[in-house]
Amino acid sequence: MGNTHKLDRIFVEGFKSIKRLDLPVFNLNILIGPNGAGKSNFIGLFKFIRYIIEERLQVYTGENGGANKILYYGSKVTPRLSVSLNFPPNYYNFNLLPNAADRFIFENEQCYFEYDYNSYKGTKIENINSGGLESELENYNKKRKYGVGKYVYDILKSWRVYHFHDTSKNARVKLFGDIYDVDFLREDAANLAAFLWQMQRQQETHYERIVKTIQQVIPFFKGFVFRPNPHNSATIRLEWQDKYSDIIFDGNDLSDGSIRFICLATLLLQPELPGVILLDEPELGLHPSAITVLAGLLKKASIRSQVIVSTQSVNLVNEFNPEDIVVVDRKESESTFHRLEEESLQQWLEEYALGDLWEKNIIGGKP
Repeated sequence: MGNTHKLDRIFVEGFKSIKRLDLPVFNLNILIGPNGAGKSNFIGLFKFIRYIIEERLQVYTGENGGANKILYYGSKVTPRLSVSLNFPPNYYNFNLLPNAADRFIFENEQCYFEYDYNSYKGTKIENINSGGLESELENYNKKRKYGVGKYVYDILKSWRVYHFHDTSKNARVKLFGDIYDVDFLREDAANLAAFLWQMQRQQETHYERIVKTIQQVIPFFKGFVFRPNPHNSATIRLEWQDKYSDIIFDGNDLSDGSIRFICLATLLLQPELPGVILLDEPELGLHPSAITVLAGLLKKASIRSQVIVSTQSVNLVNEFNPEDIVVVDRKESESTFHRLEEESLQQWLEEYALGDLWEKNIIGGKP
């Protein structure tokens, strides 16, 4: 992937357990650390940003128990929440203040553009919001054909947080869904069947690659079966065939790990990836051999996109290099984040795998 509009740094103050964070972001970012260290809060920050640009800040605030529950130890300790995202040549930042109703208001919301025209350098700043209850980023764009805000909005919209943890009988990935819902893979893979069907018809090479990758992990898997609902032709659900049977099975006939891996393979091998992909514990329910395949998919995806993953899996960590790893610890009341440096670990790595060093608490973030 090119460097233009790549997220290269994130600065946060006052979000949940994150008192202060200033972290460089690479193409591949694997977050490790114990339970409660703050990995999920880091991933959740991007969900928070998504709510903001969709003008659903107050919905998020209400769902999470109010502004004081979101601010680091409440408003008495943290008077404002600040976020700054650098994806050169553009930048986006905002500051939120809690009000008397335990909701957030925007102290400010800004977009930046750094330009260099014939050696004439400068920064264009667009102030788009102050005092509002919701983001003005999308409305600001509607008023202008051109402007920094449009680029910023489009970039932020391309970042997606995925959770494939729900594999219950009523999980949306197993139910009938809109057959025309194919623009992008939804965060919970609710439109998986429609998305794969569209890919089979229009991007057959990618589709076949997904099927072959699934077969590496599920050897008896023959392929998907795409049949519109006979009672409502505008809906479709996930169905598949076993190599050793003519029976057509559905999502409830797959193990939890199998259906999660199908979702992961579809996400990471699709033709057009989101700008940033975020996954929280994608190894859940996977066999060690499947985790090895998953690591390969994450590495390949990071060439075309940026990948941020939180994990508790020593086996998964063993598949990566030190520079890919961000160690998350809880020091007293706050989450801390630091990247590993291979040079400082060279002697250890001659005898141990990276996951082993994590397990021995040599690199911190003890699992």
